[in-house]
Amino acid sequence: MNDLTKETLLRLNAARSAFPGSARLGLATIQRWRMKGVRGVFLETCLIGGTRYTSQEAIARFISAQNAADAPATPTITASQRRKQSEAARTELQRMGVSR
Repeated sequence: MNDLTKETLLRLNAARSAFPGSARLGLATIQRWRMKGVRGVFLETCLIGGTRYTSQEAIARFISAQNAADAPATPTITASQRRKQSEAARTELQRMGVSR
């Protein structure tokens, strides 16, 4: 976790307008993102003197982490591609003398 106090702090109410897009987010949305997260990614916040803050940098990390989580880990293959790979492997095994 990063030290938010060394970053550009924003009260959560001000952070509503700091996210990209033309629509201003609801405060409940910001609270949900910090408490429950989105796809396992949480918005970093800190409490200073009874007031909850986030930062411009934390918002950027939050958005980047969500997009990284969306990226497919492995390419998906279709059933026909899998079948062709299986047949090729079976043929290769038979050629090597390893067959059932």
